[in-house]
Amino acid sequence: MEIRKGYVEHIVFRNGENGYTVFQLVTDEEELTCVGTFSVLSEGELVQVGGAMKEHPLYGEQMQVQEYSILAPEDETAMERYLGSGAIKGVGAALAARIVRRFKGDTFRIIEEEPERLAEVKGISERKAMEIAEQMEEKKELRQAMMFLTQYGISMSLAVKIYKEYGARTYQIVQENPYRLADDIVGIGFRIADEIASRIGIHTSSDYRIRSGLLYTLQQAAGEGHTCLPRELLFSQASELLGVPEDALEVQMMNLCMDRKLVIREDEGRQMVFYSQYFYMELNTARMLHDLNLDSSMEDEQIREKLSRVERAAGIELDEMQRRAVAEAVKHGLLILTGGPGTGKTTTINAMIRYFETEDMEILLAAPTGRAAKRMTEATGYEAVTIHRLLELSGAPGDGQEKASFERNEENPLEADVIIIDEMSMVDIFLMHSLLRAVSVGTRLILVGDINQLPSVGPGCVLKDMIRSEVYPVVMLQKIFRQASQSDIIVNAHKINRGEPVVLDNKSRDFFFLKRQDPNIILRVVLALVQDKLPPYVHAKPYDIQVLTPMRKGALGVEHLNEILQRYLNPPSPEKTEKEYAKGLLREGDKVMQIKNNYQIEWQARNRYGIAVDKGMGVFNGDLGVIQNIDPLAETMEVLFDEYRTVTYGFAQLEELELAYAVTIHKSQGSEYPAVVIPLLTGPRMLMNRNLLYTAVTRARSCVTLVGSEETFRMMIANGSEQARYSGLLGRIREVESIED
Repeated sequence: MEIRKGYVEHIVFRNGENGYTVFQLVTDEEELTCVGTFSVLSEGELVQVGGAMKEHPLYGEQMQVQEYSILAPEDETAMERYLGSGAIKGVGAALAARIVRRFKGDTFRIIEEEPERLAEVKGISERKAMEIAEQMEEKKELRQAMMFLTQYGISMSLAVKIYKEYGARTYQIVQENPYRLADDIVGIGFRIADEIASRIGIHTSSDYRIRSGLLYTLQQAAGEGHTCLPRELLFSQASELLGVPEDALEVQMMNLCMDRKLVIREDEGRQMVFYSQYFYMELNTARMLHDLNLDSSMEDEQIREKLSRVERAAGIELDEMQRRAVAEAVKHGLLILTGGPGTGKTTTINAMIRYFETEDMEILLAAPTGRAAKRMTEATGYEAVTIHRLLELSGAPGDGQEKASFERNEENPLEADVIIIDEMSMVDIFLMHSLLRAVSVGTRLILVGDINQLPSVGPGCVLKDMIRSEVYPVVMLQKIFRQASQSDIIVNAHKINRGEPVVLDNKSRDFFFLKRQDPNIILRVVLALVQDKLPPYVHAKPYDIQVLTPMRKGALGVEHLNEILQRYLNPPSPEKTEKEYAKGLLREGDKVMQIKNNYQIEWQARNRYGIAVDKGMGVFNGDLGVIQNIDPLAETMEVLFDEYRTVTYGFAQLEELELAYAVTIHKSQGSEYPAVVIPLLTGPRMLMNRNLLYTAVTRARSCVTLVGSEETFRMMIANGSEQARYSGLLGRIREVESIED
């Protein structure tokens, strides 16, 4: 092993997550590039490194550092270099030189023991002297804390977060109750805290551990869409997670209730346990809905006359239920409009818009996703935006678990008389709560969605709970209009929803079933459809054809399908840069999906010259894009979403992306594609249900092709049971209404 001692002249690259660093080391004899993993390192520091010299094919000779130590500056030159390196804020090279000239070899002792004497140097006040001393102490403490935390397997970036949160208390908290990290610090969940605890030697039946395990179980449930869990289900899942008997959980659950971290409520005859954040969010949502649900004094006859004039002027003819929907929107502060495909929801929305325009009302349109907003714009001729953009997302620190920060709220409400939200089945409790905070009492809120679609990816069951409460005006459109009735996609979607058999004779122009039983043959058929058969049939590109599958794993799951489809639709090429990451391989030209909400990340809309003409914050779970550029040197990747938003990712953020040639049916919510291909063979009964099949079929605009087992298809139609989703909004709505009555 070769040993070198010198100064860190320049840090070329540093990965904050794992500490991997490339820097220039200046010794008495030479300047060399060092590469290795360093917990803490600053420019200007004196270090001793040990390792092996190796020749890099691109960057030349480098030292691969295997061990290192940071040394105290040994002479006046070293002290001046360190102080002037930028490591201490407010101290540049000139000031560093004056400090060392004044105190010479005693400089560091003065800073540590008599910091007030720094004020003897021109340009340093007493206040600045204390700031310099504090920074020096912090650097020393941070270095020690990093060494302490990394011995427990904590990554560099998390170690920095922990130290910033607790400072000098880091050692005590980590050793006494590491589960507190899971409560206080984003990015540290129960699993990491539990691993630290086991290394420290904390007992599995620790009170801290049981409390943290109960909270973690509810957090995991939220990831599956639940805002609460039945008490018995929470106990069985937490008991399995913790490896402790269920009777050990009762006391700690009550302690968490006393600490106001959990809430217990009796809903529909069952004791439900809520993470308090979700409980109060659903309660506040119910209160705000109650306040918006006002009645106007408008006469029915007056509404009918105005609506008739609107119909004549627009050249449209509404049926009785559509007219009723417009009238209800006029008469009430809150309306839910629901119905399946082809039942005239868009025509009804257009009639509402034109009616309110005659009243000189300000109207805003929005939908949960960019694609849904774009479709709404095309269907109405009025600009629609995402709900996040409507609420003016300002960005929020976090990793997707923290919620967004919006400029629009009760103090800065939306300026509108009427707000229409489409694709409401996709809206989770977080987004609904944020939306309602920005809607003033007296503004009409019209919520449009298909109750038979899958529920939102995020927690809650907002649309369904609102309809089930029977508190708000609801108009359900059921008649399939003549033009829509010519589409077998729409006709068969309604048959699936009603549990009726579907004819599979392939005489249709837009609904096909190719019967295959072998997974390998199904894969070949899917590939041929996407690559060759469907693009000319629906006048689209292969990238526009979407493969939808019920599952992530297995031969016909998302992961395997994407691997195959990437290989043939976007094969390797010398012209295409690639990047390996934890989930596999990403290549320029790949179709990708964002798989978690990122409220911090910025996007730009650029013109053909590459100049930014618009910008905003946030990319969201389910957004689809195409990789435009991968830059290995800058360690960045550019993705174009919805054909206009360009987002730049650092390589450390790539876990937020995955290939999207195939996506789960759940992730396809709110999207519409020229054609969809749905491989169906086998799967868990609770997953393979009518609701899932209906959602998949209704994603297609021009053509649906199912490939696989007819028996599975028939079974899914017959299986009307849906996966249970536990939420409390229905109970809170009824509570609020009973109090107000």
